[in-house]
Amino acid sequence: MSAPMADVGMARLGDVWVYLAASPLLGLTLTLLAYGLAHRIFTACGAHPLANPVALAVALIGTLLWLTGTPYATYFEGAQFVHFLLGPATVALAVALHAHAPLLRRLWAPLLAGLVTGALAASLSAVALGWLLGASPQTLASLAPKSVTTPVAMGIAEGLGGLPSLTAVLVVSTGIWGAVTARPLFDRLGWRDPVVRGFALGVAAHGIGTARAFQVHPTMGAFAGLAMGLAALFNAVVLPWVLGPVLQWLRGTA
Repeated sequence: MSAPMADVGMARLGDVWVYLAASPLLGLTLTLLAYGLAHRIFTACGAHPLANPVALAVALIGTLLWLTGTPYATYFEGAQFVHFLLGPATVALAVALHAHAPLLRRLWAPLLAGLVTGALAASLSAVALGWLLGASPQTLASLAPKSVTTPVAMGIAEGLGGLPSLTAVLVVSTGIWGAVTARPLFDRLGWRDPVVRGFALGVAAHGIGTARAFQVHPTMGAFAGLAMGLAALFNAVVLPWVLGPVLQWLRGTA
């Protein structure tokens, strides 16, 4: 193909992209195609945790938006339809948990202890590390709910005086990291029980960790979903009460 013809072809391709970018369905289509391709890669890699489909899909979409100069707001006009389905999908996790109701009634006390310990450890350790590294109070407030599912975490961060946009990035990063590292870490610790594995992953890595748990074992996924929901409720109630005065004091000394 000659250079002029190639230039014409690229120009036409650019025109097609500009036309598609004006449609709200672009974001929805990109999201579905990116996740479908990412899941194929994940399957081809033998479900290796490093080939996490969420991380791959985020990288694919981010790269495409960057190469084409498409604003995130334009992409999200269509992607918000998938975002809306997060609520019903979260509620649907109760269906899998219902099958384990007798086990849940028997283990409520250790699960409650694990919830309180895990949720506080996830938040306070992040804030303490950020403080030691010299992070600002606003950044610390954004770090605090990093292990909570995104919509709740953003609300908590805003209430504490943090940046919801930064919190969203931290939450997704935490979930991906948890999904990638949880299985080898649990194996190293000798945790074999799917209830223990799932609950720990749900507390630490919210929705992305829960999705990974369902890929490993249905019981693990059910208890990860339970932990994710309880951790969101616990953090929404407790974090403003525990960290609010501390962050206010830090702002006063800054």
